[in-house]
Amino acid sequence: MPTQLQSPPTPSAAAGEDASVTLCGVSRTYRDRHGASVPALREVSLYAASGEVLAVVGPSGCGKSTLLELICALQRPDEGSVRCPPAVLMPQRDLLLPWLDALDNAALALRIAGHARAPARRRAGELFGEMGLEGFARAHPGELSGGMRQRVAFLRTLLSGKRVLCLDEPFGALDAITRAEMQEWLAGALEREPRTVVLVTHDVEEAVVLADRLVVLSPRPGRVLEELEIDIERPRSRTNPHVVALRERALGALGLEARA
Repeated sequence: MPTQLQSPPTPSAAAGEDASVTLCGVSRTYRDRHGASVPALREVSLYAASGEVLAVVGPSGCGKSTLLELICALQRPDEGSVRCPPAVLMPQRDLLLPWLDALDNAALALRIAGHARAPARRRAGELFGEMGLEGFARAHPGELSGGMRQRVAFLRTLLSGKRVLCLDEPFGALDAITRAEMQEWLAGALEREPRTVVLVTHDVEEAVVLADRLVVLSPRPGRVLEELEIDIERPRSRTNPHVVALRERALGALGLEARA
């Protein structure tokens, strides 16, 4: 029997419980269809403190998505260890169900957890305004813009109740203007509903604008090239000289590796 929702299912990573993420010497290798070894990650060690936003950047194919799947326990490392509380993955595609309205799509994580439809919709509806979705509860995915669909998908991820969120290129499919708007929105959403976040992105500027720390990975097999602290007051302007300097430093790390 579906359970009634008794309390908000969105525990804060800042509520005193440990929601840190630790990877120690993690390596992961695949086998291609011919049986040959294809290394994805090599001896990756990184740490995200409770409530911290850690961004991971690197070239295509360097193992960034594999890294998130390891954190979410969707894969196991061949070597090394991963320590963190249960985490939830938000992929690049929003994966909204076309036959459900926006409110039911957002409440889907609660329904899967066994909650009845009415209280699940009510809890999701309480956050619709905060997520910039007011007035769109009954809209279906085909009636929503790309940015609005991503907001619904993020709310669904948030309502999973997990203290660690793994975001895989959440704005990669959006146009540049919408992407910039969504970056600003996400920063505000995480301020209101803090979590430990591991954000994978190809956009170095996005990483510097959103994250507390930035890890740069090498081409495949991914290994840590550089780790940068981002001690810049929020909100962050892309023209802030400190933002520009960190962006150039991260791009320099990637460029130097490409020439090595």
